[in-house]
Amino acid sequence: MKTDKFNYNLPEHLIAQYPSEQRSDSRLLVATESIQHEIFKDIGNYIMEGDLLVLNRTSVIPARLYGEKITGGKIEILLERFLSDHQTLTQIRSSRTPKEGAELVFTFKGERFVATVKGRKDNFFILDWPVDPQSLFLKYGQIPLPPYMNRAAETLDEERYETIYADPNKKESVAAPTAGMHFDQELLNTLEHNGVEFGYVNLHVGAGTFQPVKTDNIEDHEIHKELVEVDAKLIDQVKRVKSNKGKIIAVGTTSVRAIETAFQDEPSAFKGETSLFIYPGYKFKVVDHMITNFHLPKSSLLMLVAAFIGYEKMIEIYKTAIEREYRFLSYGDAMLLKYHEI
Repeated sequence: MKTDKFNYNLPEHLIAQYPSEQRSDSRLLVATESIQHEIFKDIGNYIMEGDLLVLNRTSVIPARLYGEKITGGKIEILLERFLSDHQTLTQIRSSRTPKEGAELVFTFKGERFVATVKGRKDNFFILDWPVDPQSLFLKYGQIPLPPYMNRAAETLDEERYETIYADPNKKESVAAPTAGMHFDQELLNTLEHNGVEFGYVNLHVGAGTFQPVKTDNIEDHEIHKELVEVDAKLIDQVKRVKSNKGKIIAVGTTSVRAIETAFQDEPSAFKGETSLFIYPGYKFKVVDHMITNFHLPKSSLLMLVAAFIGYEKMIEIYKTAIEREYRFLSYGDAMLLKYHEI
C-alpha cells in the first residue's frame, strides 16, 4: 500500500499549541456507528458496566537538554531511552553531526558534565556519561514538547503534558500517551462507579512516534521499537471481560500496541521491545474500541487507525474533523472508534 495514500493537508491553525482549559472539556468525535460530535466528559455514555479500559501508565521524563560541543558549537539533545546507568540513546541537533569520540559539555548551576559520543544506532547517538544520566535529566531537563508545537515548554506543561494516572516510577517516555490526557479524576471516578474496569500497561514512548513513514510502500517501513510491559493480571482481565461479552477499550495507540503485542501468539505476560507495525490488513486480536487523538499525515499512528476502522472510514473522519475544526495532535481533541474488521 502506498504511503502517499496517508497524506492529507493539515491546516496549521488546527494544530493545538495548548491544552483545553479543563482536561475533559476537549471535543470528542464518536465513530462507533454513525459519526457524532460530543464533549469528552460524556464518553461514559459509550462505556458500559463490565467494559475494560486499558490505560498506559508510563510517565514523561524531562528529556531535552542543551549544551555545547567541546569546540563551542551549540547542541540540543533529546533522550530516546536509558541504556544503562551511564549510557543513553539520544537524538542530537547541532550545526554539524558529531563524530564518534566527540565530547559534549553540559553546564548546570556551575557544575560541568562531559558526555562522550560512543557510536551510532540507526538515527540515534550512544552517549557515555560521567554520572547516572537519569539524575541529570530529572533535575535539569525540559519537558519534550513535540516538534510541531511552536513554543518552548512552560510551567503548565509540567502538569498537562502527562496523564493523571501516570506512574512516577515509570519516567521513561519522551512523549506522553496523549489520548489519556483527556481523563480527569472526576471522570475516572464516574466510570469506576458505573462498573467500568481499569487495566494497565506500560509502553515507554520513544521519539520515533513523531517520525513520518518515508518509504514509498508502507510495508517497507521499519517501525521504531518501544519498551513494553504487560503483566499477567491484565491478561486475565482481558480474558474474563471478553468471556463476559464486555468491550476492551484501549486508551491510545500505545495501549493498542502493548496489548496486541502480548496477544500475538499464546496470550501471556510480556516485557521487552515491541516492533509491532499495525497497518491496513492487520487483524486485531484484542481491542474492540479505541480512544485516540488526531494524528500526523503519513504517520504510523494514522496507519494504525486505518487498520482499525478501514481506510475509507478514516478518510471520512479526518475530512469531517478538518471541516468542523477539531484540534489536532498532542494537545488536541479525541476520537472514540469501533473496530471494523476488513
